[in-house]
Amino acid sequence: MSIERKPIRRGGIRSAGYDRGARILEIEFDTGSIVQYSGVGDEIARRFLASGAPASYYHDNIEDEFTARRVK
Repeated sequence: MSIERKPIRRGGIRSAGYDRGARILEIEFDTGSIVQYSGVGDEIARRFLASGAPASYYHDNIEDEFTARRVK
């Protein structure tokens, strides 16, 4: 599965994208690792992608709340 990511380049996050149909949020970190979070709803993904502080939003609302799968 390929998810189109948009550049974020803030707070250790290089890029991120969301597959609405599969409810998967994919985040690429500055370290080069890519992690997919499953079961993420539209509103959470939208708020994360639009956040002025994406790293804080990620730590508060995504990191420990959804199942993660490292893809790279």
